Amino acid sequence: MNERRYPDETAGPFPAPPIEFTDREGRAVEIRQFDGSVESTEALAEMYIEFDPSDRAQGIPPGTESRVREWLDDILGGDCLNVIAWCDGEAAGHATLVPDGDAFELAIFVHQTYQRAGIGTRLIRGLLGYGQCEGVETVWLTVERWNRAAVSLYEKIGFETSNAESFELEMGLRLNEPPGDDDIESAADG
Repeated sequence: MNERRYPDETAGPFPAPPIEFTDREGRAVEIRQFDGSVESTEALAEMYIEFDPSDRAQGIPPGTESRVREWLDDILGGDCLNVIAWCDGEAAGHATLVPDGDAFELAIFVHQTYQRAGIGTRLIRGLLGYGQCEGVETVWLTVERWNRAAVSLYEKIGFETSNAESFELEMGLRLNEPPGDDDIESAADG
């Protein structure tokens, strides 16, 4: 198994949600943490059910309504961190940090109606800001190497390629410093 590498320097700082902005199409967008409500869950389910199959990567989001709902149950519960981009009351995008050992895997999806308007960049930055506030130390992702726009975006945010041995690139980012010996001792004393 390949051990992941992360940059020595922390990236950011990133803004934590809620974040409000106007996208390149002039639409008002707000990025918020997932609130656990049935309404938010249903809005995400609707977004994913209508998701363009050509925008799926590595089998996600799933292709059928029942599998979308099962997948959402998994990532909206537990220890995952989730943010949603809202536009006119509907989910325009979703990003999640999924725990994976001592790191978190990032996944992001923007509905085809809202792509190329700057929402994805703000969505990632908001998710990373949320992760920084929650003490997440390291984040990784995979991206198809031919997806130059995504690779460029991830690099601009601070991700560095850590593995390029397959048709996908694995990229990593450091959000927070790991606790040092001084931090551990002071926590034990406190």
